[in-house]
Amino acid sequence: MKTLLLGGVAALAMTLGAQADNHLAFPPGEGPFSWDSYEAFAEANDLSGEQVTVFGPWLGPDQAAVEKVLAYFAEATGADVRYTGSDSFEQQIVVDAEAGSAPNIAVFPQPGLASDMAKRGFLTPLGEDTASWMAENYAAGQSWVDLGSYENDKGETAFYAFPYKADVKSLVWYVPENFEDAGYEVPDTMEALKELTDQIVADGETPWCIGLGSGGATGWPATDWVEDMMLRTQPPEVYDQWVKNEIPFTDERVVGAIEEFGHFARNDDYVAGGAGAVASTDFRDSPKGLFQSPPQCYLHRQASFIPAFFPDGIEVGVDADFFYLPSYADKDLGSPVLGAGTLFAITNDSPGAHALIDFLQTPIAHEVFMAQQAGGFLTPHTGVNTEAYVDKTRAALGDILLNATTFRFDGSDLMPGGVGAGSFWTGMVDYAGGEDAGKVAQEIQNSWDSLK
Repeated sequence: MKTLLLGGVAALAMTLGAQADNHLAFPPGEGPFSWDSYEAFAEANDLSGEQVTVFGPWLGPDQAAVEKVLAYFAEATGADVRYTGSDSFEQQIVVDAEAGSAPNIAVFPQPGLASDMAKRGFLTPLGEDTASWMAENYAAGQSWVDLGSYENDKGETAFYAFPYKADVKSLVWYVPENFEDAGYEVPDTMEALKELTDQIVADGETPWCIGLGSGGATGWPATDWVEDMMLRTQPPEVYDQWVKNEIPFTDERVVGAIEEFGHFARNDDYVAGGAGAVASTDFRDSPKGLFQSPPQCYLHRQASFIPAFFPDGIEVGVDADFFYLPSYADKDLGSPVLGAGTLFAITNDSPGAHALIDFLQTPIAHEVFMAQQAGGFLTPHTGVNTEAYVDKTRAALGDILLNATTFRFDGSDLMPGGVGAGSFWTGMVDYAGGEDAGKVAQEIQNSWDSLK
């Protein structure tokens, strides 16, 4: 636990409002929070009388969680902070910007739309100092700077969007009791993961549960597999070229990543139900084989949200756990992490908007969200006290981010919708069903070419 500046913080709370403890989720001076960062920020910022508007995609419990974070910014500065959430955020923020009625801050759920708005001149640069701060204070910092850097309407590149709240996709789920009974160890390299896969088969068992079904979005789980494999077989610059189609889908490096997915998904011995069941199994049902007796599989690759589809009563950290999808020991590509996240950008410039971006640099702005069950908050901020995470599972996920050497956003979300949410999905279903990887890649590339 951090050393708490009880006297100074208590005095600060009285200065900002005698009822502070009534609306702040965690009373100043209590808990594993960096109250010194809160006190220093409050002393440096006075926005009394200024209104700061924030618009984002969070609703329900997620909205309540972010509003608790914003309450500390309001208390520290005296600003009137108002958050509005919408399930039509992507459409509404464009309408508001075009009408000249944008909020001070917009919270983008993915960088593609932020990039488009920067190119149209709707975003305000956050400045080189902010970009430098992120490069130095986020794990894999340059990856995050790149994620928020776009060209403007003059073709000039600047840092426009502050990544805040990340998600991790590079995970493999398993049942610790099953591993213990079988004498298996958690692998720390891709080579070891492949050896474990073969060992499970040699023991007469089935290693993997894989499902691509998702209604009209069937196929998306395979795109995550391919993206993870791209990051484990190629440098991050190649990944970036791929998602921008600066190299085509038919490039041998991309086809190779598809085939890396096929190494696991197209082997009847490797997959519960055989390779033919991969495309027809719903992704929500696919992890259930982990929990059957005897186990129908031992491994399941999926993002951090998948416990929502585990059977009732399964406790993560006890009945189920996860490990980082490892990289190849012999490729020297570090520890890449695939994920997603939200980005804060200034859409209506004001002193309060810049102050809120400054606030996001403080540990307290992350720790308050870390300590809440809602929102699934994870952060690559290296200055936070990880004891603030609401539970050990969230802390372990946070450690994966903090140990990352490269972070890349979900590639299909960065591609044009007709590809990333279209031909890439359907192509992976065809590939899982036995189609040649090169042919599938050519069909995806043809669809991309048709959009140009």
